[in-house]
Amino acid sequence: MGLEAWYMDASDEDQRKPHRLNPNQPVSLDELKKLGVFYWKLNADLYETDPELEKIRKDRGYSYMDIITIQRDSLPNYDEKLKMFYEEHLHLDDEIRYILDGQAYFDVRDKEDRWIRIAMRKGDLITLPAGIYHRFTLDETDFTKAMRLFVGEPVWKAYNRPADDFDIRQKYVVLLQGS
Repeated sequence: MGLEAWYMDASDEDQRKPHRLNPNQPVSLDELKKLGVFYWKLNADLYETDPELEKIRKDRGYSYMDIITIQRDSLPNYDEKLKMFYEEHLHLDDEIRYILDGQAYFDVRDKEDRWIRIAMRKGDLITLPAGIYHRFTLDETDFTKAMRLFVGEPVWKAYNRPADDFDIRQKYVVLLQGS
């Protein structure tokens, strides 16, 4: 099964629920690409030796990698971290995540500022462009193991919305207007 994405409802119910509109309004990979979001499906069981992952890393300059497991019994300050990940924010660099196990959601804003929920499963690799407003949460399984990739040294700084004055945000908005 490929990547699944949809427009979200406005409910403030548990963030880990799917939050689909009724009827569901799916979002295609082509629509995500117009937002600068890119996707690959890889074999997560082979991540340590996968030539396809190596090619992506080489072609895109992803020189740094680490692995994070997000679940209550292994992540210090779990509730605080999950709340922080779910705050709407942007980064000055692309955000690249590869799900090695479990499931999670990335939510991104479209051109009209509506939320799109992207369901991430084992084997999904996604890049979110610098300057896109987004947030992250687990689903109701409360578990994911993800590879974090960066160009060069990792930068962990998130800028919560509003962050429209950053050059990278303004460049991203121009990119959106051209798509």
